[in-house]
Amino acid sequence: MSHPIIIEQKVNAPAEKVWKALTDKNEMKIWYFDIPDFILETGKVFNFYEPGDERKYHHQAEILEIIHGNKFKHTWYYPDFSDKKTTVIWELVPEGDRTLIRLTHDDIDHFEDLGENFSREAFNEGWRGIIGQSLKSYVEA
Repeated sequence: MSHPIIIEQKVNAPAEKVWKALTDKNEMKIWYFDIPDFILETGKVFNFYEPGDERKYHHQAEILEIIHGNKFKHTWYYPDFSDKKTTVIWELVPEGDRTLIRLTHDDIDHFEDLGENFSREAFNEGWRGIIGQSLKSYVEA
């Protein structure tokens, strides 16, 4: 049975601004990853690497569901290391001029045999930094 990673973060920004940060590739490359082939459309596949010149981990994802302004769901996997896929869900809950961001990363145990860089702890720490620092700072600026 999978135990998803769930990260919740309130930000002082309206949901529309957060949605744009999550789904506009020009904004994503400022706070998240540079994803040149990102197209917000169900069924589209996108690819990216960690920042820097190493290009160490090829990430690949397929968009599974879009509820405009509210929910964005995609797979998350590493085709160079495994054929197993996980699922990432971004959900936005408007609270006036604030927004609750909820990220759920499910089936993370699929990566447990890939080493400590793919551990639950590594993903938990990574998502907390991405959402609680990078995204929060970006949308509140």
